[in-house]
Amino acid sequence: MSDSGVGAGRVVIVSGGSRGLGLGIGQKLAADGYRVVAIARRNTDEFVAAAQDAASGELHFRPFDLVDIAAIGGLISSVRREFGTIYGLINNAALGTSGVLGILPDRSIERLVTLNTVSPMVLTKYAVRSMMAAGAGRIVNMASVVATTGFSGLSAYAATKASMIGFTRSLAREVGRLGITVNAIAPGFIDTEMTEAMQDEQRQQVIRRSALRRLAEIEDVAGTVAFLLGPGGRNITGTVMTVDAGGTA
Repeated sequence: MSDSGVGAGRVVIVSGGSRGLGLGIGQKLAADGYRVVAIARRNTDEFVAAAQDAASGELHFRPFDLVDIAAIGGLISSVRREFGTIYGLINNAALGTSGVLGILPDRSIERLVTLNTVSPMVLTKYAVRSMMAAGAGRIVNMASVVATTGFSGLSAYAATKASMIGFTRSLAREVGRLGITVNAIAPGFIDTEMTEAMQDEQRQQVIRRSALRRLAEIEDVAGTVAFLLGPGGRNITGTVMTVDAGGTA
């Protein structure tokens, strides 16, 4: 049975939605009947193909650099004018900058914190106003298992993802009485181009450590997002859902 009516035309913003995990999330939500607005610095051939696919439903692209903090309010206003009340926000855009902290350039740290922490907070600030007016909304912040497990060479990145978990829990209490849920998803190593680029031994080590002896896939994370936005997620808020094939079990 099709789930095409689940979204009922509700507007959902997906940051970093032109490729990879963000595109997978957008495709799933569009297929479920949501009107998806993907935000990213540039469009991709993969997104264009997905948007042209009739089965993908409504999948729209809006170019924007989320490092431009001062312009985020205007972006959200333009989305509201064009598409209407915002029901969902998926804070997916992030830099995955790695490096030993002692030699990581200051500029890299600053950019990492700006895009991974400040941008989603400000994006949420303006999007949640639309949700508050409507008395309903769903916010999903993309965290990471490294926020709690740690990983050598990812201290700055892990700090930004840990900040999103604290942000999630506190905001859930702040806006819950207004009918808005706020949750985080913590993916582990996902079966994407990034893990394909890993040395085979590294990849196999991750797989051996997982309870299910495999990597989670984009579809698994996208399905979790869809669940949180749908009827099943109506009483879930302030929590972190781990999707890692049991890697941290």
